[in-house]
Amino acid sequence: MNTAIIVAAGEGKRAGGETRKQFREIAGAPIIIHTLRRFEACASIARVALVLPAAEAAGFHETLARYGLRKVTGIVVGGASRMESVWRGLQAIEAGPTSIIAIHDGVRPLVAPEEIDATVRAAAETGAAILAAPIVDTVKEADDARAIVRTVERTHLYRALTPQCFRFDLLRRAYESARRASVEATDDSSLVERLGIRVHIVEGSARNIKITHPDDFIIAAALLHDAIFVRSGA
Repeated sequence: MNTAIIVAAGEGKRAGGETRKQFREIAGAPIIIHTLRRFEACASIARVALVLPAAEAAGFHETLARYGLRKVTGIVVGGASRMESVWRGLQAIEAGPTSIIAIHDGVRPLVAPEEIDATVRAAAETGAAILAAPIVDTVKEADDARAIVRTVERTHLYRALTPQCFRFDLLRRAYESARRASVEATDDSSLVERLGIRVHIVEGSARNIKITHPDDFIIAAALLHDAIFVRSGA
């Protein structure tokens, strides 16, 4: 049984506003609901562990029911960091030896169900796979004075997206190792890489943005409206 851990416990200070960004509404629903709908629609994920702030966790089952979301089987209170939140999600899951865990940012509501399925399949075959988008801009490396040191060859460079998918035992081992070494990371793949494991890339769409800054809400609303328009056949 494959399980997604949707991480939505952050404060989102860079996004501004009084409401945490994952609960702000765009295109008729909170961002986290749009994200959960993508996992509801994909065939490869059987259940979802949703990691939320303590203040919102207790009553969120009612919100899930209101939007007809059925795959969330557990709501977990998040920690002080993303790593701690994922770890708490992992602890709440009992997975079989062949199960895949898909970690996804709650504020990436534009991931396609087909992208989720493809990444899960790749992880089932290889043990570890992430969704990533090739870098299309010219990349510059700068020094502390913001003077350009060099232009970086971008041919083999990718932006890490989510979901990031791993066999349960591998991901748990990576987290246990990182915790013993007091390693902090914002990316699950980097923890698996520390073990010397090759992580494979599934190429994903640049539309799969992470809502971080105020302008991202405008972009996400336009993209979600376009997606809803296309699905409705209007």
